[in-house]
Amino acid sequence: MYAAFLKQLEYIIDTKIRVNLLIERLTAEGTPAPFLSVLIDDCIEKGRDYYDAGPRYNTSYIQCTGLGSIADSLSALKKHVFENKKWTLEQMMDALSRNFEGDEPMRQYLLNKTPFFGNDLDYADDLAVRVYMDLFQMIDGKPNTRGGLHHMDMLSTTCHVYFGTITGALPNGRKAGKSLSDGTSPSHGADTNGPTAVAKSLGKLDQTLSGGTLLNQRFSPSMLKTVEERNKLGDLIRSYFELGGHHIQFNVVDTKTLLAAQKDPEQYRDLMVRVAGYSDYFNHLAPSLQEDIIYRTMNEGF
Repeated sequence: MYAAFLKQLEYIIDTKIRVNLLIERLTAEGTPAPFLSVLIDDCIEKGRDYYDAGPRYNTSYIQCTGLGSIADSLSALKKHVFENKKWTLEQMMDALSRNFEGDEPMRQYLLNKTPFFGNDLDYADDLAVRVYMDLFQMIDGKPNTRGGLHHMDMLSTTCHVYFGTITGALPNGRKAGKSLSDGTSPSHGADTNGPTAVAKSLGKLDQTLSGGTLLNQRFSPSMLKTVEERNKLGDLIRSYFELGGHHIQFNVVDTKTLLAAQKDPEQYRDLMVRVAGYSDYFNHLAPSLQEDIIYRTMNEGF
């Protein structure tokens, strides 16, 4: 089954890169950027536009997301279909095709009895590492049209929300239409062993292979009331970087506040949240982005 998954993944990546090459040529030929070219090193010296190999560096990145979603889905299939044989693959596919309608006990079992990525459990983390490495090998080094190469990055920004809207139900218990996991973050609600376990799970990925990674975490304000607690946050950040982490960011807001802001936005006009690589007022966000932040695991202790 994993070999079949890799075949599909390779097809998608090859399609993405072929489309990238076409877009690069269309952009270079039809939408030059003279002002930008004046400001970027080597464009003037080469006499070439920014979009036509003018810059000194011409790397292309393929943005990837959903690592937690796929690792958890593979973990669920491995554990419950192939090892424990609780369900057959046909039964699982049937439940997914119906978005778990009539199979809520199955969905709850998957959500609560599956080893999930982000809990420092090798069973799931090893699958995430395997997918990550296969993804890297399929992308890295493929040439673009500007004399540069393609590389992988795991910076989803907000595309995981859109991708979720066109993705069916998954074996990890996620229903159709819901957000996929963002960047290298665990799936929403899957990280139940605390923020340090998340850091240790992501430390198993060789993040130097990626052009960037994204890890979102959400804390209850009660976690950071004292100097000692805030020092623990600093220790968490330093530890994550010592484990090879590239990027981590936080929201410090509880679920009750976010739900109240949805219900009565006028009373929460100053509520600022961290979305991805940027912050914004919560009430400026589309409902889908608001839901994405609400469903991130709220940690209440280190």
